[in-house]
Order: sequence, then C-alpha cells, then structure tokens
Amino acid sequence: MSHDLQDNTAEKDIATNWVSSSRFFFYVSIFAILALVLGNCTQLYNSRFVKPNPEVQTSSQYKPEYK
Repeated sequence: MSHDLQDNTAEKDIATNWVSSSRFFFYVSIFAILALVLGNCTQLYNSRFVKPNPEVQTSSQYKPEYK
C-alpha cells in the first residue's frame, strides 16, 4: 500500500517540471517586453521634439510691415 503514495515535492521544483518552468519563463518574458516598451515610450515622450519659434523678418510675414 505504501507504493500508492506519490511524492509531490518534485512538481514544485522548476528544474524538474518543465511545464511550470516554461510557463514561468513565458510570463517573465512578457513582463520584460512590456516593461521595455513602456520605458521606451516614456523616454521618447520625455525627450520629444520641441518646435523652435524662430524670428521672422517683418517683411516676410503674412501681413508684412514695411518701413
């Protein structure tokens, strides 16, 4: 009767149970990819292009002013 008992400690080990380890690595890789994308998006947003406001000659404006 003792041979019917099974040792379930091996199911919790990541080295012996490849199903749980592959699921764990899948979720870790998804989290890492999302973190990289979110970090890159925030970095691009913070260093976005700021449009310069150059000085335009008064003679070349929409309503020119002549001297």
